[in-house]
Amino acid sequence: MGLYQLLSSLVYVLLYVGLPFFVISRVNTIFYNLYRHPLASIPGPKVAAATYLYQTYFCFVGGSFFYKEIARLHDKYGTVVRITPDEVHLSDPDNYEIINCVGTKFAKSSPFYDSFGIGYSTFSSGPNDIHRIRRGMLNPFFSRQTVLSLESIVHSKADKLINLLNTKLPKHQAVDLHHAFRAISVDVITDYAFGHCYNLLDTEDLGLDFFAMVQGIGPTMWIFQQWPSLLTFALSLPSALVKAMSKPLKQVLNLQAHCLKQVLTVKADMDAGRKSEKQSIFEVLLSPQHEGYVVPTPDQIKDEAYSILAAAADTTGNAMTVAAYHVVKNPDMYKKLTAELNAAFPSPDAPLDYLVLEKLPYLTGVVKEGLRLSFGVPGRLAREVPKPGVTFNGYTVPAGYFVSMSSWILHQREDYFPDSSKFDPERWFDPKEVRHMDKAFVPFSKGTRGCVGINLAYCELYVTLGTLFRKFKNLKGNELTAEDLVYLDYFSSYHPISATKFHVTA
Repeated sequence: MGLYQLLSSLVYVLLYVGLPFFVISRVNTIFYNLYRHPLASIPGPKVAAATYLYQTYFCFVGGSFFYKEIARLHDKYGTVVRITPDEVHLSDPDNYEIINCVGTKFAKSSPFYDSFGIGYSTFSSGPNDIHRIRRGMLNPFFSRQTVLSLESIVHSKADKLINLLNTKLPKHQAVDLHHAFRAISVDVITDYAFGHCYNLLDTEDLGLDFFAMVQGIGPTMWIFQQWPSLLTFALSLPSALVKAMSKPLKQVLNLQAHCLKQVLTVKADMDAGRKSEKQSIFEVLLSPQHEGYVVPTPDQIKDEAYSILAAAADTTGNAMTVAAYHVVKNPDMYKKLTAELNAAFPSPDAPLDYLVLEKLPYLTGVVKEGLRLSFGVPGRLAREVPKPGVTFNGYTVPAGYFVSMSSWILHQREDYFPDSSKFDPERWFDPKEVRHMDKAFVPFSKGTRGCVGINLAYCELYVTLGTLFRKFKNLKGNELTAEDLVYLDYFSSYHPISATKFHVTA
């Protein structure tokens, strides 16, 4: 048989055997998902039940807005909605307490979190027993006691921001608070936990390239959720080839390489007997902790560093931006906040103690509203239902399938936050109302799987915003449009790259 005949035969087999088999297989899968699947009775659009392409469409076409589509589906179908063939989304805050309680049996969804490509990290670990061990290694670094003992690190970064404003504002130069706040978060976490500060606040662009790199990673998550085999394939290729093929994957690999280099530097110092001034997370993880502890490889610790750094890059900084933006554009709010700070700290040069700041009612309201309306993670947090299955609002989800909830929906529930789109610090004044709102207030999630950095984040928010508004009483902000303020869901919330960012002048 000649080569031409052989190729013709192969094409014939593919077209007349392979293609029909593929089509029949797809049709059979869709039929099963719609009518035979254990979640077939859950309300929701048929196309979402039939294929994951529904999710992927809203994550790519016109931006990443699946979280908004989920909110629309709840408006149409109720508190329980099927959003993919294997996942149900919930909007009742009572269910959040069930899923995210301390000691929860709901594990993180492996198909969802594996798409980040950081399998060793505490953040993406699925089974609860594995998470418990890894989280236990990190908890001492982020305890309230440790945060208070290292509060000076946060103050040093806030002081850098004040120096930047004092340098630029008299020259009638605008200061980019959008990136400055994010630079504070990254500088704090790298100084605080990595043992080496990135000093983004010292750069002319306040880390613009670094944050563009982090945001550029976002689309890969949705690609790998839709086609998980692509992640395995991509990781098997030479890194140079992957970087040439895809800009988002290039961003992922660059940040991972950046983290690995830092881990290897710490390991080399430890091997040479050189001691650092203060212990880093890397040193703890690289040191034997107890009998049976398996020291992770630098490549595994790189996953931990990557997840911590990516989390710090936008969530806390975004909350500070939202809070400062609303205060600056509202003269009455600005006046009330500065009056409270002046009363608490009469001397403008007095140190702003975090323990005092967190007791100030108006500042607390500003911090809480900044967290509420920045949403932390606006999209869903997917969890695997444990045996024997769980019933939510009359609908049973069998074990092994997935449920999720979103801060975007909970933080805008009118029955918990009346006039929810309004930035209103005074809604947090009444202790009874606070207890009610806390049920739907989830910027750091809750329970065993809640954000490990919550104590550090609150310290950053109080110290940075308190220092800023104690020092400056007449900042003016630039005008931002609704398009500038929209969020793209790449797990953390991001404004579009092209959006005008928040700047202030004197």
